[in-house]
Amino acid sequence: MRGAPERDAAAVDALFAALLRSGESRSEARSVLAVPLAEPVLLALLRRAVPVAFLEQLAATRPWSEHTRVLACVVLSPRAPRALSLRLVGELGWRELADVAATMRVSAAVRSRAESLLRDRLPEMRAGDRVTLARLATPALLPSLLADADVRVVEAALVNPRLREADLVTAVRRQNAPVLLLQGAAASSRWSACYSVRLAIVLQPRAPLALALGQVSSLVPRDLKRVAGEAVLRPVLRFAAERVLEVSRA
Repeated sequence: MRGAPERDAAAVDALFAALLRSGESRSEARSVLAVPLAEPVLLALLRRAVPVAFLEQLAATRPWSEHTRVLACVVLSPRAPRALSLRLVGELGWRELADVAATMRVSAAVRSRAESLLRDRLPEMRAGDRVTLARLATPALLPSLLADADVRVVEAALVNPRLREADLVTAVRRQNAPVLLLQGAAASSRWSACYSVRLAIVLQPRAPLALALGQVSSLVPRDLKRVAGEAVLRPVLRFAAERVLEVSRA
């Protein structure tokens, strides 16, 4: 007797074959959906290139039209029309939005919409969810997460493999860069040895004095001269840069 996985696989194969035979027939799509479907079977089916008519009918048929996991699979389908995906993306939860934003085969317009919705929802998200999102967010979302008031979110964003050096430097240079970010970047095993990040911290007027002073000795003469001449920086930091520059010339 076959087990559940084998039965599910056989059911997916049968449904997919029926959909291929029916092509873009909406009536056939309705007929398939009129039969009770197990959610695992439907989700597996949606990983295949099913007809557009089926995707559109599914998105309009209860109870599936109210299941965010199913709607996310429709949006992620390689056959999903952009207009349908743009209409459905607003119904998704933050995890599904993160998946859509990170899936390159999805239309750029749909990915951008998912990122915009996530950015708007950040203030309402629980801290733990923001931490999880920070670990897997796309580059467009990382500036907002790097500016979070929760140190755990900032630390998670700093280890995100999608965080690029140039983007971190831009975040550190911002006029309102949070001290949590500056401290986190300086302490990060990934970024603490990055020269451009160190320089950005020294040049950031909001950096705690001890933190900025700790980076000065690693700067090259050209940048030491720059620090020494920055009027917005504290005199003691500028003096320290001058002293290190003098020693390097000796």
